[in-house]
Amino acid sequence: MGFVRQVVALLFIITVPIALVTTNIRIAANEPRVYEYAADTYDSPETTGIPRGELLRASAGIREYFRNDESRLFIRVIDSEGETVPLFTSRETQHMHDVKSVLQMTFRVQEVAVVFVLAYVVAIFIWARESGLRTLATQLIIAGGVGLVAIGAIGAFAAIGFDQFWERFHGVLFSNDLWQLDPERDHLIQMFPEEFWRDVTIWIGIGTVAELAVLAFFSAIYLGVTRHERVVYDATLADGARA
Repeated sequence: MGFVRQVVALLFIITVPIALVTTNIRIAANEPRVYEYAADTYDSPETTGIPRGELLRASAGIREYFRNDESRLFIRVIDSEGETVPLFTSRETQHMHDVKSVLQMTFRVQEVAVVFVLAYVVAIFIWARESGLRTLATQLIIAGGVGLVAIGAIGAFAAIGFDQFWERFHGVLFSNDLWQLDPERDHLIQMFPEEFWRDVTIWIGIGTVAELAVLAFFSAIYLGVTRHERVVYDATLADGARA
């Protein structure tokens, strides 16, 4: 039974950073302001020749596509000349299908991770005594350390050369080269250039580090506050055993 508890505790430590990262990814994928940032910072209306309002409407369609059961993304927009045209080429829509598959898998991982973390914490509160809560706090500090090391390693690799990191990242996630688009004519990469994804990666990394740091900080405070009570409790038990 002790071995099972150790395995579950280890899974908890690993799952906490995963739950936070995947939650932040889910928020970013569904947050309209992220898409507005892409349009305004990287001037996609100018590079695509499509009005900002149409691009934001298309972005809403992309967010909906990530949530629905449609196999293919098909969006038509009104360009600067007033003509209604398809926003993406066939190659781009095929790539978006791959992106949707990866995102939906990420969303499922996020759901499982969050449920597991919450169930573990609830179980500690319901069945554990004070020592169990202190153990939970210690595990959260360890989880913070594990997450910081993992994010730091990925961040260091990305900082050395984001282009290489981005290429390796796509090589791991996708089994084809559909993600290699032409920035001169493909609207998808014009709307969301590599620099935009660098920014999003930084946001998610910083956000996750901050969340892990907050959890570790309050856990350390709890351990400090309850340390005296724990020492007294242990001494009482020892005196009772001697008696």
